[in-house]
Amino acid sequence: MAPFGSPQTSQIPATNVIENSQLDRADLENLSKIGSAHRLVGCILEEVDLSRLPLDGWVFEGCNVKKANFTGAKLGSTLWSGCKGGFADFTGCDLSEGAFEGCDFNNSNFRGATLTGSQFERCKLTGANLSEAKTLNLSFNETLLADARLPGLSFRKSRLNGLDFQMADLKKSDFRDAVFQNCSLRDANLVDCRFEGADLRGADLGGIRLLNAKQFKGATISRDQAGQLLAELGLKVR
Repeated sequence: MAPFGSPQTSQIPATNVIENSQLDRADLENLSKIGSAHRLVGCILEEVDLSRLPLDGWVFEGCNVKKANFTGAKLGSTLWSGCKGGFADFTGCDLSEGAFEGCDFNNSNFRGATLTGSQFERCKLTGANLSEAKTLNLSFNETLLADARLPGLSFRKSRLNGLDFQMADLKKSDFRDAVFQNCSLRDANLVDCRFEGADLRGADLGGIRLLNAKQFKGATISRDQAGQLLAELGLKVR
C-alpha cells in the first residue's frame, strides 16, 4: 500500500479545477460527462444528492459535503483533503483506493461501502457507521473513531497509531498480532474480539471488563494495565 501523504493534486490539469463554487447534482452530472476526473476546491455540496454518479478519481479539497448523498456513487481512487462531511451518506458506494486526509466525517454512513485499500489520515469519524463495509487493506492513522460502528473489521498484524476507539462498537473484530501505539479502547464493545499476539501496552484499556478473559490470551499488556483490569473486577492490587 502507498504511504500516507498529501493528495497529488498538482498532477491534475488546471483546466479541470473548479474553485469556490456552489454546485448541484446537474453541475456534477455535466462535469462527469466530460470523461475526465475533476478537482473541486472549496466547493459547497451540502445536502446535494450525488447518488450513483460516476466520480472515480476526483479530488475534493476543502469542500463542504455535509449531509450530501453519495449512495451508490462510483468514488474509486478519489482524494479527500480537509473536507467537512458530517452526516454524509456513502451507503453502498465504491470508495476503493480512496485517500482521506484531515477530513471530518462525523456521523457519516459508510454502511455496505467498498473501502478496499482506502486510507484515513488524521480524520474525524466520530459516530461513523462502517457496518457491512468491504474493508480489505483499509487503514487508519491518527484518526478519531469514538462511538463508531466497526463490527467485524480486521486489524490483524496492523500497527495502529493514534486511533481513538472510545465507546466504539468493535464486536468480532480481529486484532491478532496488532501493535497499539497511543490508542484508546476505553469503554469499547470488544465482545468476541480476538487479541492473540497483540501488543496492547500502547492502548488505554479503561472501562474494559474481563467478561471473557480468553479473548486476551496471548496478548501483551503492562503491569499498570493488569492492575487496572483487575480493579475492574473489584480486586485490589498491592
